[in-house]
Amino acid sequence: MLDEIDQSQMQRSYGVAAVGFSKRRGRIALDGLRQEGAAKLMLPRVAGDVPEAVFLNTSGGLTGGDHLRLSMDVGAGCRVLATTQTAERGYASSGGAARIGVRATLGAGARLDWMPQETILFQNANLHRTTEIDLAKGAECLLTESLVLGRAAMGETLHQADLHDRRIIRREGRPLWAENFRLSADVLADRSAALLRGDRAFAVVCLIAQGAEDAVGPIRAALGEGAAVSGWDGRCVLRISAADGWPMRQQLARVLKILTGRALPRVWQSGGLI
Repeated sequence: MLDEIDQSQMQRSYGVAAVGFSKRRGRIALDGLRQEGAAKLMLPRVAGDVPEAVFLNTSGGLTGGDHLRLSMDVGAGCRVLATTQTAERGYASSGGAARIGVRATLGAGARLDWMPQETILFQNANLHRTTEIDLAKGAECLLTESLVLGRAAMGETLHQADLHDRRIIRREGRPLWAENFRLSADVLADRSAALLRGDRAFAVVCLIAQGAEDAVGPIRAALGEGAAVSGWDGRCVLRISAADGWPMRQQLARVLKILTGRALPRVWQSGGLI
């Protein structure tokens, strides 16, 4: 009888987490919180006046058919740092794609530092992710995404995975920065300098802020001339690649301290990054 089980009816993970902040009497306060299914949100007590929002996927990872939605509403004049409690994992899919949707809306003069920990892809993973950030006049944001291909400590080498990663930042409906990233078996097999060169960890960082281009010099000084960084018209975009996740995290930590002017989130520090 067990052989007759319809695999299409296997339980799938679903989660929604949403948080909002606004200013009240000159202080940033929680303005809304929603948690549903596998998506949870923690608000750790932190020093200073910038709250941290930490998202958590209690299912432990994502596989085909899973769906996770995260959203943030940062009110006018607020500054918020948002991250994830640990690395997200894209597991092998038996059919269909796992989907993650991240959406943030910022009021006038607000700032969001969106700094999730890395996503780890496993063999035969299938993950579609969309990140959208909408800025009002004078709002600023920092967007970070990092990816690790398999677990080096386990001797894993990815040969087959499918990742669609779409990111866009708009101001008052007008796109400021956008990119569509696609990872497939062909890319994984290509060892040329135009693609991954055999590296198994990489990250992109985009800062949209007044004077963001001034960060190019300090970043190059911190990472050396090998840093692929550019800046123009209130934008700074950086790309990092490394042989594995740990050296990438070390480089990323140095960059994020420069771009935020603050210590890393407490959940990042638990990995030894100070």
